[in-house]
Amino acid sequence: GNIPDIKGLETFEGESYHTGAWPHNEVDFTGKRVAVIGTGSSGIQSIPVIAKQAESLTVFQRTPQYTIPARHETVDRKFLDEQVKPNYEEILEKARWSKAGFPVEFSERLALESTAEERQEAYEAGWAKGGHGFLWGSFKDIGVDRRANDTAAEFIRAKIREIVKDPETVEKLLPTDHPLGSKRALIDTNYFETYNRENVELVDIRHSPIQEITPEGIRTEDEDFEFDMIVFATGFDAMTGSFFKMDIRGRDNLSLKDKWAEGPKTYLGLQVAGFPNMFMITGPGSPSVLANMTVAIEQHQDWITDFIEHMRTHDIEVAEADADAESAWVSHVNEIAESTMFMLADSWYLGANIPGKPRVFMPYVGGLGTYREKCNEVADNDYEGFVLNAGVRQLAT
Repeated sequence: GNIPDIKGLETFEGESYHTGAWPHNEVDFTGKRVAVIGTGSSGIQSIPVIAKQAESLTVFQRTPQYTIPARHETVDRKFLDEQVKPNYEEILEKARWSKAGFPVEFSERLALESTAEERQEAYEAGWAKGGHGFLWGSFKDIGVDRRANDTAAEFIRAKIREIVKDPETVEKLLPTDHPLGSKRALIDTNYFETYNRENVELVDIRHSPIQEITPEGIRTEDEDFEFDMIVFATGFDAMTGSFFKMDIRGRDNLSLKDKWAEGPKTYLGLQVAGFPNMFMITGPGSPSVLANMTVAIEQHQDWITDFIEHMRTHDIEVAEADADAESAWVSHVNEIAESTMFMLADSWYLGANIPGKPRVFMPYVGGLGTYREKCNEVADNDYEGFVLNAGVRQLAT
């Protein structure tokens, strides 16, 4: 996980954890004064749970979030036996070709062509049902038109005002500086309700920034806090960080980190020019985190397996992305991202959570089904866009 470089971090005398590196043993918050730094996906999921156990919980928030109730329920055995299991292949095939890798129907309605009453009815239905269907099942244009997006965003802000009792806390929780869906789509269980608990406090660090970690706790611009435990829900170096940790080298000893110094460049998110025979699973430039990851991983796994089998059958020793094909794909990924809400927020999709990381939109936003069609087209055209060499291995030295 990514822990911000906060002054005095190593001086804290209590327990500290990162949500991305949680210990396998149970962490007991009972009777503890706990701080959570961060209100992204892991923060929103952990905050209600910690609040139930801790003596006190202080949440340090930089960015207010749009989040939809998850509405998780126990799965009915009859539903599984009668509707899911007999239809596995049909369900999976629908997921494989859908935009986000889920077997759901995306709405074709437009918010701007609907009445205020129709919009309210759709949003209420999505809120009651819960989950990401609020975005997929309401209106098609909220992901590409800011005016349409504002109608959904204001609906969620109204829900926050309705749920949270303290007016000052409400104002801190209202997201106004980015569109709905421009950051990772979040779902929660009793997140906003948690701020009605007497043992929970919210600190807005945009107005009272964290100055340092002290042996006793956290010092902001306005106050010193004492804690027994600090939980860092501060995300991770998404999509590129894991590759850089391996110090991968290509031709002429070029490091992948240097190749991607201005942002990740790939062909289809599968290969990198100058790095022969290096295949990536859900790399930058593929749908990856914008889709059902299991379905996206399986698509890459199957496609790469077929490619390797093709290489064996045709005595091909080396496969490498063509530099021109890579450049064209990077341009395409950026072009379609420009028309979406994703470009209107500082998010980890753009690398904004890592100081010094280039601001480049990394995943492919065109949809998993469309992407699958493109990959199949490339394979059908004898792996167009890849340089294939037979005989002598021309690998990195």
